[in-house]
Amino acid sequence: MPIYCKQIRLLGLIVILMSANGLYGQSDNSLQGFGVETNLIAGRIIRHTVKFTSPIPNISTAWDMNFVWQTYGKKEWHQQRNFPQVGLGITYTDYGNNQVFGRAIGIYPNLLIPLIRGRKLEWTFRIGDGIGYVTKKYNRSYPIDTVNVAIGSHINDFGIFMMDLRYHLNNHWHLQFGANFTHISNADYHAPNLGVNMAGIHMGMQYFPETDRPKRIIRELPKLKNRWLAEIRVGTGYNEANAKGNPELPTYIISGYASKRWWGKNKFFAGADYAWHQATYAFYQTWGIDLGHQHANAWDGSFFVGNEFMVGRLGIVTQVGYYYRMTYLNYGNNPLNEKLGGNLYIIRREQGLMKELFVSAILVTHSAVAEYAEFGIGAGF
Repeated sequence: MPIYCKQIRLLGLIVILMSANGLYGQSDNSLQGFGVETNLIAGRIIRHTVKFTSPIPNISTAWDMNFVWQTYGKKEWHQQRNFPQVGLGITYTDYGNNQVFGRAIGIYPNLLIPLIRGRKLEWTFRIGDGIGYVTKKYNRSYPIDTVNVAIGSHINDFGIFMMDLRYHLNNHWHLQFGANFTHISNADYHAPNLGVNMAGIHMGMQYFPETDRPKRIIRELPKLKNRWLAEIRVGTGYNEANAKGNPELPTYIISGYASKRWWGKNKFFAGADYAWHQATYAFYQTWGIDLGHQHANAWDGSFFVGNEFMVGRLGIVTQVGYYYRMTYLNYGNNPLNEKLGGNLYIIRREQGLMKELFVSAILVTHSAVAEYAEFGIGAGF
């Protein structure tokens, strides 16, 4: 598969996040609710697997800038979610060892959700995901870098989570202090790629040129039933195979599950999935493993539970699964997998046979090590 095709797949999640109608801005040219946030970050790389043999610097630093818009009720979900902020962020990271890890730049849409809001103090959570560029990657040719087993490509997925305590000086200036976690990897479409996880603390400020409190639109929201749905999702992802020529080969995934809406704005779900890995099959063939059962044993499956956090037509998906069957490549005997990503709804209605139709972009991981990025389509009945 050409490299540009793989990068297009990797960009799928940022497209889904930014395509959600009404996430950004206001209907006129007013700067009310528009602000700029900046943070200084200090942290350390986490050795999240024994395979992470690269030396870890004593400290890593980063600078984060976020262009934010305070929602005010133009969309129903603004009021449902207690008027969060949406933003577009840029983060520059110096991991502390430029010869091995290089530096990283991430650009990502994000959502800042108020957890507890007082008159002056506020406790918030920010989640963002987008595209990252890393200056150094694993390379056997010039410039040689075989120590960096964490990153296998320059273009990657970049995710960030931030928890803040914010103090509102006035309607223009806010101060914040908190903890953060960043992840960067290419979903293992080019190996080796264990990914870089960094945890740290940060401090910074927000500035709103006009005001942080645009006039709100308060409305009577529709009362949605906490309905049950039967849902199906099919998708595909790509991995670099440990086989002749190291080709990038597809994984095919099908998931079936039941979901129940709760509080009229979230979805709990549980079900099972099946994934057939062509890269695993190629590995069997190249190395002569599992003879006579190579095709039949190139699949795995898991039972899973999860939650979908609904923001208008965008659903933020978190999921944990337990394998009921594993392939010969058993992820270090780890029986669990995790999924994080998004669904963008094309159809979302209360009546009719098909009540939901969506496209999805989901990262599949094992203890914070990415396995592949799954892109697919699903429906609810």
